[in-house]
Amino acid sequence: MAGTGKKVMALGMDNNEPSFYALQWTLDHFFVPFGQDPPFKLLIIHAQPRLASVVGFTGPGLVDVIPIMEADSKKRTQNVVDKAREVCNNKGVSDVVVEVIEGDARNVMCDAVDRHHASMLVVGSHNYGAVKRALLGSVSDHCAHNAPCSVLIVKQPKH
Repeated sequence: MAGTGKKVMALGMDNNEPSFYALQWTLDHFFVPFGQDPPFKLLIIHAQPRLASVVGFTGPGLVDVIPIMEADSKKRTQNVVDKAREVCNNKGVSDVVVEVIEGDARNVMCDAVDRHHASMLVVGSHNYGAVKRALLGSVSDHCAHNAPCSVLIVKQPKH
C-alpha cells in the first residue's frame, strides 16, 4: 500500500455482525464525509483460520473430509470479502484493498498493521463478558495491547 501518500487505516473483518457494524461505522465517520478525498487508505484484513486449527479429529475419514472443509472455508471467506466490498461500494468508497491472510486473527491483525505501517486498526467488539473473553480469547483485547498502532474498538449500541 506504499505510494498512496495517505495514511493506512486497517480494519479487521470476520463474518460476524460486529465486524460489519465496525466497517459501516468506519466508512460513515472516516470516509463518506470526505467524498472522493478521504484522509486514509482503507485496508480490510480477513484472517482465515488454518484448517489444522479448526479440525479437532483424526482418523481414516479425515482425508475425505478435508477437501470439503477447505472448499467451505474458501466459500465463507469469499462471502466475507464480497459483502465487505459491497458495503464499501454502497457507501461510495471504492478505493479499498482487501487482504485474506491465513492464521490466528490476533496475530494476523497485528502483523498486517505492522507490515503496512497502518496508523490505526479498527475492530468490532462482540461485547463478551470477562468469562467468555477469558475462555474464547478476544481479538480486540489482544490487538489493543499488541498492535504497533492505535486501535479503535467499535461497539454496537445496545437496543
